[in-house]
Amino acid sequence: MSVDTSLATPAPAVAAEPSRLLGAAAALATILLWAIGLVITRFGATAGSLSLWDVVFLRMALPAFLLVPLLFRLPAAPAGRSRGRHGLLLVIIMAGAGLPFMLTGSGGLFFAPAAHAGALMPGSMPLFAALLAVLFLGERFTAQRGIGTALMLLGAIAVGGWQVIAGDGSTWRGDLMFICAGAMWACYTVALKKSGIGAWQAAAIVYVSAFVLYTPVYLLWLDSRLLTAPIFHIGIQVVQSVASGLLSMAFYGYAVRRLGAAPAAAFAALTPALTAMLAVPLLGEWPEPVTWAGIVAVSLGVALANGVFSRYLPSNR
Repeated sequence: MSVDTSLATPAPAVAAEPSRLLGAAAALATILLWAIGLVITRFGATAGSLSLWDVVFLRMALPAFLLVPLLFRLPAAPAGRSRGRHGLLLVIIMAGAGLPFMLTGSGGLFFAPAAHAGALMPGSMPLFAALLAVLFLGERFTAQRGIGTALMLLGAIAVGGWQVIAGDGSTWRGDLMFICAGAMWACYTVALKKSGIGAWQAAAIVYVSAFVLYTPVYLLWLDSRLLTAPIFHIGIQVVQSVASGLLSMAFYGYAVRRLGAAPAAAFAALTPALTAMLAVPLLGEWPEPVTWAGIVAVSLGVALANGVFSRYLPSNR
């Protein structure tokens, strides 16, 4: 089939479309690995063979060792940026996706079920990321993105956060920790975009710094059950540390660079659907009707926030 080149899309748009598709694919891979990681971490929390401190240690140990060589290849601060400002961005990256995030997100799974984590962390990420992107990156918070973000938040509440509104006092600690973890990851997203650091270098900074800060405290003072835990329980946590931790961070960093901070974070709102579906066979958690309603709202919100329907709007024709 021949193509009329006179009507072809201009070269910049053609080049931009594959870039966005690759970014979207990386974002989807990220949330799939996140959902698997949430289910596996919840399994470790409920099995009783590992403590919270064990789960956090196993999550960071192997990725830290694998990524140490990349620390020697970190780029210097870009021209025109002070060392202090560049250092601040590095600190935000380390805190937003490193030890504070790991302790907060993993700790929440000891108080609340995986469905809550899958709803409240991704549900809070897009709002915080969008606000930070407007303030510090100059990105536009359009009406379409606003509606999409609102739908994602409503969907997150329907999937798992509605128990908080209903006054369920048994899980509020975990739910609050999930929201805080979502805010931390949003800060990491914007700092990563602003810093210009590559995805693998960012992962090295996050995991090595977390391991260096955490391991001495863990070995000297914290409760550990590693010596008595089944090998399978230890092994599955180590595998997920590489898959849902290391690989997902690399995919997410790539998505941020291709799509922008807020659109990349918006994809995270698909995590409730995947977490709920994976929790059925692996944890025996069956979604309720309100959960499916939330999945529809979240999916539509992601589509709106990422401009999927922009080409069909009259203003874009």
